[in-house]
Amino acid sequence: MTSYSKFSEEQLATLLREGDHLAFTEIYNRFFEVLYMHAFRRLNDDDEAKDLVQEMFVGLWDKRKLQDLSKNLSSYLYTRIRSRILDKFRREKISGRYMDFLASYSKLDHASTDHKVRERDLKQLIEKEIYALPEPVRAIFILSRKEHLSHKEIAEVMDMTEQGVKSQVKRALKILRAKLGFYSYLLCFFNLL
Repeated sequence: MTSYSKFSEEQLATLLREGDHLAFTEIYNRFFEVLYMHAFRRLNDDDEAKDLVQEMFVGLWDKRKLQDLSKNLSSYLYTRIRSRILDKFRREKISGRYMDFLASYSKLDHASTDHKVRERDLKQLIEKEIYALPEPVRAIFILSRKEHLSHKEIAEVMDMTEQGVKSQVKRALKILRAKLGFYSYLLCFFNLL
């Protein structure tokens, strides 16, 4: 029986690309702790750090045939986790801006008390439904509708294809339309975002 623990990074990367589950397991076991510690030092949140590292490894397996990692596997993994940490910080910044916008919008004195109550309720409903969207649909939707980034720019930020971004935006719109109804759905885009 072959001992994968004796294989070099280059050998493991080559086997990974070929779909070798044991090579993937060895890479995971070899690098998880150091990547987790790096993420934890940046995020200061145990669960978030573990989630980011897990997601990165899922992405590694899913994209194993597209990457040539035989030259520098450890550098690739470090770069990917650093990128995921930065993406998380960007998403949090965007979410903060969105909440600030909603707070300032609700302070505008342009309608009757009854209208303001209905408007606030509608905003809360829309906000709730946006944040109920699954990841990465939510992040992509916010980048598209709030930050007004193009599909190409979002693809670069999220490390996806433009077509993948387009399908995720369509998915978000479909979910929101189904949950909010057509009238609320229109308000979501013309008044509140």
